[in-house]
Amino acid sequence: MTHLKDIMLTAVITFDYLTSLRNFPRGTEEYEYVKSQVHLRSAERLRDLCCANRGTFIKVGQHLGALDYLLPEEYTRTLKILHSQAPQSSRQEIEQVIQEDLGKGINELFASFEDVPLGAASLAQVHKAVLQDGRTVAVKVQHPKVQAQSSKDILLMEILVLVVKQIFPDFEFMWLVDEAKKNLPVELDFLNEGKNAEKVAYMLRCFDFLKVWSMCDCMDAHIYSKTLIQWITISRNLGKIYSEMIFVNGFVHCDPHPGNVLVRKCPATGKSHIILLDHGLYQVLTDSFRLDYCRLWQALIKADIKQIKKYSQDLGAGDLYPLFACMLTARSWESVNKGIDRLPVTSNEDVEIRTNAATYLPQITKLLSNVPRQMLLLLKTNDLLRGIESALQTRANASSFLNMSRCCIRAVATYQRSKSNSLFRKTQISLSEALSLWQINMYELFLWLKISQLGNWVIAFLKRMHCSK
Repeated sequence: MTHLKDIMLTAVITFDYLTSLRNFPRGTEEYEYVKSQVHLRSAERLRDLCCANRGTFIKVGQHLGALDYLLPEEYTRTLKILHSQAPQSSRQEIEQVIQEDLGKGINELFASFEDVPLGAASLAQVHKAVLQDGRTVAVKVQHPKVQAQSSKDILLMEILVLVVKQIFPDFEFMWLVDEAKKNLPVELDFLNEGKNAEKVAYMLRCFDFLKVWSMCDCMDAHIYSKTLIQWITISRNLGKIYSEMIFVNGFVHCDPHPGNVLVRKCPATGKSHIILLDHGLYQVLTDSFRLDYCRLWQALIKADIKQIKKYSQDLGAGDLYPLFACMLTARSWESVNKGIDRLPVTSNEDVEIRTNAATYLPQITKLLSNVPRQMLLLLKTNDLLRGIESALQTRANASSFLNMSRCCIRAVATYQRSKSNSLFRKTQISLSEALSLWQINMYELFLWLKISQLGNWVIAFLKRMHCSK
């Protein structure tokens, strides 16, 4: 019966589009207004469908909500609520899952167990509890029947997507269903999630501002200030974490929505700590893909159009490489040509990108079907990170591109050294790496001086010296 309701809702959404827009000439103000209203109604119906079905539907709804430059704003704005307001399972449901999985009841396993979860997500929720030996722990419990229902949910989504495609040929999001088929069993394996958390904690141990699954941190985590300097520091550190994961290690946390990235002020030092949660889904990048991606970003930062074309095509973009560059950077092609680290993002550019996304939807879907599967989760990750940067008002900060450049340089140099048997050649590579990193450091110092009080004093002093001559 539930699935019949889902199919009926899909029919209602489809009927709304077909009937509401047919009496208005395409391109007129009336058409655009009515289309926006249909988008909003349909997005709200889709959100309610996801909340009613829970589990897999919420996971896919969250994914759609992150596709800022692929879907109309009415959809992304409405579906983003699924990141923070996923339905919660009751105490009775949680008790049943724990009893079935562990063979013991909550009162046997824990000295205390808080009924209200610390957080609820699409597939599970987390409760604060105390073990019988006095240790405070976080207990992550899957929502009931998620595992049993997931294969049926994916089959239903596949049918719904195929039905919609018959009516709207430009709609091509079957790759979302394919990704859900592949990734959902991995996300439901909590032992695998624990291994991922241990691996990434060791891999990024050099970052003292990063906490991975630290329970005492998570329970006290909050956004503690709204000063611009702290926002910039948080955004810069988040960029360092993901640049290291993507370009250097090729092991990428692929769900950095705001519910999974918390910030806490360390009581001892006063510094901000980033707490990374939910380690169920990681993308493992092959060396060849990772290095092509490194070189593509280096080309994007340098505005080297020839290299952008080469490495975009190596990654499957073909003749759609300008569109691919715009999707990766969320910038216009004009900005890509002039240098994405030189021009700030404007509201007009954001509007232009959204308009173009709607116009070029067939080309976008073709591109998504041609690029390696590894790229799909990276695009989602890029969009989620940009969403956080937009919320912190630090988007396209120059330091983020400098950190990316450092990681790309290190990654390529490490790979080149591993493939060389000549000590002289390895020394050449290391010297070239050191020089490139030094140049970035000097450029970063220049940018800091440019905006700092000390820099203003130096510039004023040099001007006075020049005038005295």
